[in-house]
Amino acid sequence: MPTLQNKVDVHSHYVPDSYRQVCLEHGHAHPDGMPGFPTWSEDEHLAMMDSLDINKAYLSITSPGTHLIQGNDDLARRVTRDCNIAAANFKRRCPDRIGFFASTPLPDVAGTLEEIKAAFDKKDLNADGVVVETNHHGTYLGDEKFEPVMRALNEKKAVVFIHPTTPCLGTGQAATPLPHIPQPMLEFFFETARAVANLFISGTVNRYPNITYIISHCGGALPPMIRRICGASPIIGLGDDLSVEKVHAKLNQQFYFDTAGWPFPEQMQGLLQHVTPERILYGTDFPWTPISVVTQSSKDHDEFVPQAFPNQQDRDKLCFENAQRLLPSS
Repeated sequence: MPTLQNKVDVHSHYVPDSYRQVCLEHGHAHPDGMPGFPTWSEDEHLAMMDSLDINKAYLSITSPGTHLIQGNDDLARRVTRDCNIAAANFKRRCPDRIGFFASTPLPDVAGTLEEIKAAFDKKDLNADGVVVETNHHGTYLGDEKFEPVMRALNEKKAVVFIHPTTPCLGTGQAATPLPHIPQPMLEFFFETARAVANLFISGTVNRYPNITYIISHCGGALPPMIRRICGASPIIGLGDDLSVEKVHAKLNQQFYFDTAGWPFPEQMQGLLQHVTPERILYGTDFPWTPISVVTQSSKDHDEFVPQAFPNQQDRDKLCFENAQRLLPSS
């Protein structure tokens, strides 16, 4: 079967040398319980794209993000700006191949508001959106502390890429469930469900209708929990009049879901119970998913996408048309 062509990768990461070094210096040698940081360079990223027929990739810094030490906002602002400048420069060098989602120094609200201004300034960073973690040192998306940030993003009509991180149950990897298992294997999926659920329960989605969200890994554990969340909401008095119908409407208006990870066939089948093919985006998770695995995942896409999306038009939507509509520079 021929390779699916013209892909736009919205879930792709970069690891500048300066970022790797500052993480190592501040206790993040094994982020989220992983063995270490992957190797990465601009040339390696472009070579990966060429090998998998990816026309454009949107880069982001992933967990642990850029606020590395709780309470140290000055460091966070420096790390955030350094990472954003690195991505902006890469985009300037390769504008037809590279876009990026700007990092923010959350939970530092004041610093984040300044970075949002820079991110959407075409003469400054000229980012394509922003990336946020599911929680920032224990403050989850939807928390009232982040209201000024959500207002600013709403005013910008921003695309917000949400990426999971280690759940905040204590301090460090030893405080997490099953600490011998790296967080991306299990907890990232639950983190995604937790954060998106709180966006709905807190009313954030309704208050800020101009924000468009990209949710990692086909929504993680969220899709099979939607009916449970909506059913329990009125019983326990949480949520802004949640119903399955209203959540479905919002998911198909303000949310997109990427295919990074191993979504085929089971996870994609579940997600399509809640959203239409117009809400699915292609993603690789490179380089945290190494090239050998990304290559195999691409082969899995070629095998399973036609089964999940029998219509060629829907396959084109997943591979590039949806991204082009969401991110016009694609």
